[in-house]
Amino acid sequence: MVAAVLPGPGPGGASGDSHVRFPLGSLSEIRQTQDVIEDPEQCYRAVSSRDSRFDGWFVTAVRTTGIYCRPSCPAIRPNRANVSFFASAAAAQRNGYRACKRCRPNATPGSPEWNTRADVVGRAMRLIADGVVDREGVHGLADRLNYSDRQLNRLLTAEMGAGPLALARIQRAQTARLLIETTGMSFTDIAFAAGFSSVRQFNETVRQVFAVAPSELRSRRARVPVGPGTVTVQLPHRVPYDAASIFGFLGMRAVPRVESWDGVTYARALTLPHGHGTVALRPIDGAIHCELRLDDWRDLQAGVQRCRRLLDLDADPVAVDAVLAGDPVLAPLIAARPGLRSPAHVDGDELAVRAVLGQQVSVVGARTLAARLVQTLGEPLSYPVGAVTHAFPTAAAIADLDPAQLAMPQSRKNALQRMCAALASGEIVIDAGVDRAEMAERLLALPGLGPWTVSYIAMRALGDPDVFLPTDLGVRHGLERLGLDGSPKGALGASQAWRPWRSYALHHLWAQLS
Repeated sequence: MVAAVLPGPGPGGASGDSHVRFPLGSLSEIRQTQDVIEDPEQCYRAVSSRDSRFDGWFVTAVRTTGIYCRPSCPAIRPNRANVSFFASAAAAQRNGYRACKRCRPNATPGSPEWNTRADVVGRAMRLIADGVVDREGVHGLADRLNYSDRQLNRLLTAEMGAGPLALARIQRAQTARLLIETTGMSFTDIAFAAGFSSVRQFNETVRQVFAVAPSELRSRRARVPVGPGTVTVQLPHRVPYDAASIFGFLGMRAVPRVESWDGVTYARALTLPHGHGTVALRPIDGAIHCELRLDDWRDLQAGVQRCRRLLDLDADPVAVDAVLAGDPVLAPLIAARPGLRSPAHVDGDELAVRAVLGQQVSVVGARTLAARLVQTLGEPLSYPVGAVTHAFPTAAAIADLDPAQLAMPQSRKNALQRMCAALASGEIVIDAGVDRAEMAERLLALPGLGPWTVSYIAMRALGDPDVFLPTDLGVRHGLERLGLDGSPKGALGASQAWRPWRSYALHHLWAQLS
């Protein structure tokens, strides 16, 4: 996987909730400052247990060997006096350590803390993972977050032990390794596809990070046979993982031409920074088999990260299930579907459009409306794959569409086109780095967009883990089936016990109805 050990955003979101940390088990009190984590004894106990659930929370650096590992590394446990613990791979590398060749810490899932946190550092980490530093530089990243370059560097160094350039560098190295080991691309093409400015920089970075030359990485592993412009990747995740539920959820909402679902493989079109692409995803052997076909190789990192967010692969199912199962009413649902995830989306603008289309209509009705939009405005893909032939229409195209071509009530037409105009102009931004509270405030200011729509956008487009929809009809029916008060007031009251994982509770309520 690309960008695997970069930690990520906590609970809190559009409602302005304060940040709370909910790491795994005994790591609940871990804090970090500068490069080194402040609670090494708890980390060492995790390393001693070799529990893979802790992978991604930190890395273990061994001074006597000069390497860093994931907590579950099967190598002989190092002496406590010889190890330090870092918040990220970039921090370990900045301090002179290189990646372990045995456990490959660059292949671990990202930290669920950083992937759910809503503060500026969490937002920065998600944007770095999406390749913003490679595309726009540190200044572009700081601009997106409304911070100065210096302020952002100070914040990231304080929490991650490394600045944005170092964090982006580890991303590039991991992308390069993925391409080296899984494609037949030349090293020159790989260097520029991974975001390096020169082949020399590519060679030096790979040697420093992995302690081997690129040619040795390629000779060690059999390459996966792929076609032109295609790469196959295995996306790891924490267990348990309820793949049937999340793929079924996506398949039920698949929009013809843009998405397809055959009961085994979910495929869809991607709109990426440098062009379009397609992805085919299916669960296999404890991971997700991901086949990407890209118009431009530079979009590989962004494509992988968006697929990980779509399938919620970096969540911490043990922490989520422990909180939800603590409520006797929800406990049977958790036992029936351990590892149920909260799917996000690959494109914020598309999700927002589909949320408005879904107002007060069934899932089938919303899918039909979206399919008509695609038929009218969808851009044909240069390289269609199977039933996936078009990209979803842009916000600008929908904003300019003749309202007569939208088969929905006038008030919803107006809401949809006003929102699309705001998205097209940049007045409203919906992406991995946006401030949730600010986005919600701007969306709610638009006529026709109420709390249900805005909350749904926060949950799916931004991956907010603590969204609840008390007025949702499915929530009412789900709660009543459990013998609870399904009214909005009763639902909101019951949901307080499920914080900060109410998005997951919401999916459990929906799933039992299926």
